[in-house]
Amino acid sequence: MMWQDFVFMIGSSLSIGFLAPTLRDANARVPLGTSVPSMTIGIAYGITFATLGMTFSALGAFVTGTMWSLVAIARSPVPDTAEPTRRERLRSVGGDLVARVVAELEPVPVVGDYAAILAVTDGASVDERYDAESAQPAD
Repeated sequence: MMWQDFVFMIGSSLSIGFLAPTLRDANARVPLGTSVPSMTIGIAYGITFATLGMTFSALGAFVTGTMWSLVAIARSPVPDTAEPTRRERLRSVGGDLVARVVAELEPVPVVGDYAAILAVTDGASVDERYDAESAQPAD
């Protein structure tokens, strides 16, 4: 195991930690011009690290790319048009998939909390589901 593998994994973990508040904030808006290239780079790095045998780095880069894809889907600005946007069409097609993924991830200790936050519907606020001080699920 190379020490560089752990260094890249730690960097990816920090990126994931820094992206989590963006996903939690329902008012956050990140342009697709930022999130899509970052997602592409994360996935490309994941493939590169995997081919180099750097398993932990590859996993971290893939998860970072996945987080950026969630930012692109959930937090990109929505134009004021009558026609459904690509994001809205993607949401309607991928809604069932998101529900299944969230159901699978909720039992996982740390990831489940973020998955449940992402699953909050547009009609419910994060404050209604989570305690403001502890960020734990509300009773």
